[in-house]
Amino acid sequence: MTQTGVLGSGVRAVMTAATLALAIVTHAAPASAQDAGAPDERALVVTLLGTGTPLNEPDRFSFSNLIQAGGLNLLIDAGRGTSIRLGQLGIPLGKVDGVFMTHFHSDHTIGLGDLFATGYIRVPTLGGRTEPLELYGPAGTARLAEGLRLAFKSDIDTRMLDEGVPEAATTINAHEFDEGLVFDRNGVQVTMFRVLHGERIDPSVGYRVEYNGHSVVFSSDTKYDERVIEAGRGADVLVHETGAAPQDVMDNPIIQNILDHHTSPEDVGRVFSEAKPGLAVYSHVVRLFGKDGRIPMREIVDRTRTTYSGPLVVAEDLTQIIIDEKGTTLLRGGL
Repeated sequence: MTQTGVLGSGVRAVMTAATLALAIVTHAAPASAQDAGAPDERALVVTLLGTGTPLNEPDRFSFSNLIQAGGLNLLIDAGRGTSIRLGQLGIPLGKVDGVFMTHFHSDHTIGLGDLFATGYIRVPTLGGRTEPLELYGPAGTARLAEGLRLAFKSDIDTRMLDEGVPEAATTINAHEFDEGLVFDRNGVQVTMFRVLHGERIDPSVGYRVEYNGHSVVFSSDTKYDERVIEAGRGADVLVHETGAAPQDVMDNPIIQNILDHHTSPEDVGRVFSEAKPGLAVYSHVVRLFGKDGRIPMREIVDRTRTTYSGPLVVAEDLTQIIIDEKGTTLLRGGL
């Protein structure tokens, strides 16, 4: 069973009834699920592959996002399970045209090795890459690329000798930037902006992706930062993280250290209110545990609503957003 709802200002939703009740935190008006239609070549399509954290959760892999536009498949980060989610979408790993790293915490990078090494296997439906993997990011990206190729050297040597994998497919072109426009191809532009994930986590960046007059912005991991507001101002979609804990553990120094690296729900609401995106999306929600269990998502949403009243979605893995001339359509993919 599916339901469709108007989230506000041209945003439509097509999701399972259970997901609609839990994930879309705004009023919905009934409509036909068939209204969503299929995206055309002028659409900007965003699929949230992994919406979780370092926690080992099979239904929420760690942070990874797929952007499809201009005939390209681009990734923002490559957390745990990236390759599995791409496989569920029927996208061979060798068909990824670029990966954009936000920072180098393991829950944002750990799936990159799988994507890289499986991508050069000469099975078209699995890998099939014949050219280098294009990797973009802040300072440290080249070192990551060098380390990956060293880690998989034995596999590379064996597959080149035994399976005829071309050497070019086993290499990584690393592109390092400080900020600004970092990618411009097929009408798709990607702009990098710095964020504050913590004084000792530098660099850390977010991205704005633009295509055909549409845009999506990813804050990545960050504390409250006005640079996210500027990058997200007027975007069709703004994807933001958050972190919260039950009150009974707020005096725990470990908990405090974690929260000092993330944005509170109230402050995320301020970001959304100032940036005024067409659709605000929560992904990479750090829900910490207290004496009686994990902080409820409902509480995080309620706290966000004290400072923001616009369209808001709590994403799940494989939530898909289609941005085109018809507006913004929200779809929920199946696991």
